[in-house]
Amino acid sequence: MDLEYKEEDSRFREEIRQFFRENLPRELSEKVRTRRHLKREEMIRWHKILAKKGWVAPGWPVKYGGTGWNAMQRHIWAEEAALAYAPGTLGFGLNLLASVLLGFASEEQKQHYLPRIYNADDWWCQGYSEPGAGSDLAALTTRAVREGDYYIVNGQKTWTTLGQHADWIFCLVRTSTEGTKQSGISFLLIDMKTPGITVRPIYLMDETPEVNDVFFDNVKVPVANLIGEENKGWTYAKHLLGHERTGIANIGGSKREIKVLKRLALQKQVNGAPLLHDPTFAARIADVEIELMALEMTALSLVAEGASSKIGPESSVLKIKGTEISQEISEMLLEAAGPAGLAFDPDYLDCKTGHAVSGDDELAPLAAHYFNLRKITIFGGSNEVQHNVISKMILGL
Repeated sequence: MDLEYKEEDSRFREEIRQFFRENLPRELSEKVRTRRHLKREEMIRWHKILAKKGWVAPGWPVKYGGTGWNAMQRHIWAEEAALAYAPGTLGFGLNLLASVLLGFASEEQKQHYLPRIYNADDWWCQGYSEPGAGSDLAALTTRAVREGDYYIVNGQKTWTTLGQHADWIFCLVRTSTEGTKQSGISFLLIDMKTPGITVRPIYLMDETPEVNDVFFDNVKVPVANLIGEENKGWTYAKHLLGHERTGIANIGGSKREIKVLKRLALQKQVNGAPLLHDPTFAARIADVEIELMALEMTALSLVAEGASSKIGPESSVLKIKGTEISQEISEMLLEAAGPAGLAFDPDYLDCKTGHAVSGDDELAPLAAHYFNLRKITIFGGSNEVQHNVISKMILGL
C-alpha cells in the first residue's frame, strides 16, 4: 500500500473537517478538550448525529450501513475526529460486538442487533473479566446452564466499563467444564433489565464509577441470544479482542496530545527559558513522536493488508506501543503543567458549579487524566500478556 497522502485524501480530509465545523456541538467538543466527563445523553447525541450522516460505522460493510471508506480514509477520519475533540461513539457495540456479529452471527441476529447498535437504540457493555479471570480470561467461571429454551446464568463480571449506562451486555460464559478451559466457553447476549442482574459501581481514583461489578443471580437468557455455536465462544472472544487492542492504540488521540504538550512546554518557563527548549525534555518529545510515527505506519500497513475481520495477533503490537506512548505523553503533560496540574477536584470534572479549581481549565484535570491512563496497559489484555502473544503467534518462540 502507498502510505503517502494523495490529492483525493486531502480533499477527503477537508470534507471531514468541514463536517466537524458544521455539526460537532461546541459544548461537547469543549468538554472533551477540558477532559470533563460526558453524560450518557451527550454521548448518544453525538452518536446519533454521525448515524444521521451515515458515518457512525466506518468499518462496517456497506450492506449494513458502513461508509465504504478505504483504510487511508478511515485513518484520516479517526485522526480528524481526535483533532476536533469529538466525543467517542458507543464503541462497545459499534466496534467490538459488531465485529463478532458480522463474523459469526446468523443473518436474523445481524438484522435485529446491528441497526439498533447503529442508531444507538441499545448501549452495550462488555462482560469478559471476572475477579479470578483477568489476564487469564479462560479461567472464567460464570456459568450458563441450559434449561429448555433458556440459559440460567450465575456468576460475576468485573471492571465493566460504563455498565451503569448499559441496556445490554455481551458475555463470555462457561457452558461446559469438559476439555480445556477455552473449549467450554460461549458468547451470550444478555438484556441488563433481566431480573437477577445487579450492577455495583467501582470508584476510580478520580472518584467516578467508570467501571462496575455485574452480578448474575439465576438470570434467565433465551438460547436465541447465543452467538455462533455453543462452546465456541473463545474463538469469537479472540476475534473481538483483536479489534479492541487495535482501537486502544489511539493514534489520533496521541497526535492531538503531542500538539497540546508542545504548546504547554513552550509556555512553561524554566530558568528563564521555555521548557520546550530544554534539550532533555525536547529529546523526550522527539522520541515519543518518532515512536508514534512508526506506530501509525504499522497500523496503516496492517489494515491495508486485509479486511478488518482478519485482524490477528499483530494487534498486540499496536496495543503495547499505543498504550505506552499515551502514558508517556500524559506524564510529560503533567511535568509541563507543573504545580497547576496537581489540582484534583471531582466537581470540576463533572462540570458542577462552585468547584474549587480556579485558573487554567486546561491544566486542572491533568492529574486525573494521568492516573486514569495507568489502566490502559492492563485492560484489553495486559501488555505483559501481549508480549507473550507476539512471542508465540508472530515470532514462533
